[in-house]
Amino acid sequence: MLGCSPNLINENKLIQKIDSLDMNIFSKGGDKIYSITSPNSSYNHIELKFELKKPIINIFNGEKTKYIISSEESTLSDSNKLLKLKGNVKLKTLKKDEDILYADNFIWNIEKTKYLLEGNIRFENQNVILNSEKAILDSDNIIEFFNPVKYIIKDKNNDNKYEINSENAYYNLNTESVSFKAKDKRVKSIIYF
Repeated sequence: MLGCSPNLINENKLIQKIDSLDMNIFSKGGDKIYSITSPNSSYNHIELKFELKKPIINIFNGEKTKYIISSEESTLSDSNKLLKLKGNVKLKTLKKDEDILYADNFIWNIEKTKYLLEGNIRFENQNVILNSEKAILDSDNIIEFFNPVKYIIKDKNNDNKYEINSENAYYNLNTESVSFKAKDKRVKSIIYF
């Protein structure tokens, strides 16, 4: 189900320009799945897709916002089931100690509840930094980072205290714990004194 109240400027019959889009997407059961706001967007009637500039997406878990995502631009296609964001993607949690996940690209097939992030991945919170080129955030709040992964623990002065390089890493947002796995290479650790 789709609900929006845009100010439409009919450029031609194929593409509609929308100033100030505010759209909510609901499940078949009536639960809000996500909402999108964009100051400048368009809808292509031939390809059946939205193109959004500077979107802000709120992903819901029940009545509460679970994640807030922003980017330079995005597309929403396939009957509002495939969301792609690109350029300075920033995903943040609404926990007291905010977790932030940065990437170049974000892809979400809404029916699968997995979020794929690609290019210059950087996860950061008050204690750790994780870097990789690809990551998947699943509905169980575990982020899987793919080869190569660099993990840094910060101290109270924001200095690096401990560094690990690994093929894969798993960060649990609920327990704030991380685990490392390697098939071909060993996990390499560095401690700073």
